[in-house]
Amino acid sequence: MATYHLKTPISEEEIRKLKVEDVIYITGTLVTARDQAHKRALEYSSHGKPLPITLQGLAVFHCGPLVKKEGGKWVVLAAGPTTSTRMDIYEAEFIETFKVRVVIGKGGMGERTAGAMAKYGAIYGAFTGGAAVLAAKAIKAVRGVEWLDLGAPEAMWIFEVEDFGPLTVAIDSYGRNLFMEIAQKAEENRSRIYEKLSL
Repeated sequence: MATYHLKTPISEEEIRKLKVEDVIYITGTLVTARDQAHKRALEYSSHGKPLPITLQGLAVFHCGPLVKKEGGKWVVLAAGPTTSTRMDIYEAEFIETFKVRVVIGKGGMGERTAGAMAKYGAIYGAFTGGAAVLAAKAIKAVRGVEWLDLGAPEAMWIFEVEDFGPLTVAIDSYGRNLFMEIAQKAEENRSRIYEKLSL
């Protein structure tokens, strides 16, 4: 296990150095996107329409932040992770199309997403649920917000962050998926326990 401080835009070469259980911190541009923003971004791409921001080399955060306006500026009060399985239907295509390097959320993602990460050079960084205020402290500025018509939680927020983390690499760019490995071990242990109990 090693600790890395990454700065956006992040290269594929940097991502390929990371392994499951490494810890990372991100400085630079971070973009939020939940299911509706994923869907719209892919619709834009399918129609040849450019996105409001180039996502290549960036981190995308599964998050619906709690925000308010103070003196004409957006302030982030809390920014906890959304459960990532909501985005699993879109994520593999999202990674292929936009070449994001880090996907951040909680709860992990499935085999199709892990396969896209291995193929295109991306990782999944798990952020601790319940640490929304910690996340907000690492957000130094709101650079902008797009697609507010989707509602504030579903909009695409563009943040400038400093040492955003800690994030645990739970899916690396070589196909290892910590969530799947833990589930498999739990199932193996359950079977052994049932056998000992003659159940």
